[in-house]
Amino acid sequence: MPDFNKVLDPGNYNDGQINTVVEISKGSNLKIEWDRKKAAFRLDRIEPLIYPKPVNYGFIPKTLDEDGDELDTLIVCDQALPTGIWLKAKIIGVLIFEDDGEMDYKVVCVPEDNRDNGDSIKGLDDLSDKFKAQIEEHFKHYKDLKKPGSTKVLGWGDVKKAIEIIEECITRYNKA
Repeated sequence: MPDFNKVLDPGNYNDGQINTVVEISKGSNLKIEWDRKKAAFRLDRIEPLIYPKPVNYGFIPKTLDEDGDELDTLIVCDQALPTGIWLKAKIIGVLIFEDDGEMDYKVVCVPEDNRDNGDSIKGLDDLSDKFKAQIEEHFKHYKDLKKPGSTKVLGWGDVKKAIEIIEECITRYNKA
């Protein structure tokens, strides 16, 4: 397996395109994380089955969020994507999220070339309110059995806000 932080860059994020690596497949309750020191995926924990991921979960290479990990992505598509693949994705917004008092942003994106839906998702407004509520519900409560109240969804941001956060995370990565 390649070291994604060595073979990939964040992508053309100023043009709304990123490279993202899948850590956790949609529907999974496995908390798989990229370990940048070992350049490998590891199983961090198994979450209760009541909290499966509503979307595919990944990260943007060569970024570092405030929580000390690569910047997270929520990859919206109907299919469960396997751990370890990477794709070019189009930014559609950002979930503003706090975990244990630290900002832990989630860049929301879609596969850059989705011929199944005709690339119909252009922004957060193209996601139903019900789907966005499911994402919020997941992130508000997925740690409740172990650490109730430790997560907070603070809202959603547009593509411009997502790009600002990506730039901050690239700068933080380059300084580390």
